[in-house]
Amino acid sequence: MGLVLAIETSTHLCSVAVGRDGALLAERNEEGEGFIHAERLHVLAEEVMREAGEGFAALDALAVGIGPGSYTGLRIGLSAAKGYAHALGRPIIGVGTLEVLTAALHALGAALEPGPVRHPMIDARRMEVFTAPFTADGRPLGAPEPRVLEAEWAAGLGAALVFGDGADKASALWAATAGVEHMPGIRPWARALLGVAEERLRAGAVDDLAYLVPLYGKEAGVTKPRT
Repeated sequence: MGLVLAIETSTHLCSVAVGRDGALLAERNEEGEGFIHAERLHVLAEEVMREAGEGFAALDALAVGIGPGSYTGLRIGLSAAKGYAHALGRPIIGVGTLEVLTAALHALGAALEPGPVRHPMIDARRMEVFTAPFTADGRPLGAPEPRVLEAEWAAGLGAALVFGDGADKASALWAATAGVEHMPGIRPWARALLGVAEERLRAGAVDDLAYLVPLYGKEAGVTKPRT
């Protein structure tokens, strides 16, 4: 199947991993209060390739998280992945970040029980998140959408498992909501993206380099200057 470099920059986490045929060869994960992606992404990519003992020319494909998430992070990550793919003449695979989060959760394996609907959540600032429901085996049940974290909506989730940086900022809400279990600390690590991308590459499900765009989740809050 080949060597794949995965890049995930949809959140404050800057995550890069490289793997071959289902085996993780190297990864780097850095997270700060601000966005470090512009300064650190290419450095981390070089580090994982060096640790894997491979040059960029050996890559067979690029994988990238396409959101929803941070406008800044998504632009930087997708631009980098497209740059590598174009320069190397390799295919690119875009994966939704909520799917990456769900794959990261499932990587915990035996720690999970089947049953509750999974709700990965990405922080959309203030008390808003991007989320979508997924089945226990990782199939999406709806499209990503922005949601305000309020008690009435949370109560309507029923039996649910919530996770991601968006869920982590509302731990008090989940503690007060019957039927909802919060699993903290789950992030869209590139190693989880790598697993999803390798399956798609095996199936030949790659994206068009020219037309792959970020899934921002909502319009940017741009204000017009005063005249």
